Amino acid sequence: MLTYLIVFFVGGFICAIGQLLIIKTNITSARILVSFVLVGVFLEAIGVFDKIASVAKAGINVPIIGFGASLTKGAIAGGQAKGILGAFAGGLEAVAGGVVAAVLFAFIFSLIFKPKTKKS
Repeated sequence: MLTYLIVFFVGGFICAIGQLLIIKTNITSARILVSFVLVGVFLEAIGVFDKIASVAKAGINVPIIGFGASLTKGAIAGGQAKGILGAFAGGLEAVAGGVVAAVLFAFIFSLIFKPKTKKS
């Protein structure tokens, strides 16, 4: 039960930060998402993402921060195995499943629902 609470609060805290940035700043949603990916890249690069993930589990892995960490982990492994080109290929290989799923589900939902533009 405690694990579920930790996951909920960590994931909720990350989402609350994103929502506060949307509400209180002029930063676009796309830039916020990129910033979260870069936070995941940074946490993985300095070696603390796995320590946080061992406690927070899906609370840190499911949000876009986990995508950045996975991308970095794959790039590091590919770079060590095959050099600079391996770094690019390893990063893409590590996140390919998630990217394919996102594109596929976006396509399916675009067929089902009628998208609307946001009115300012």
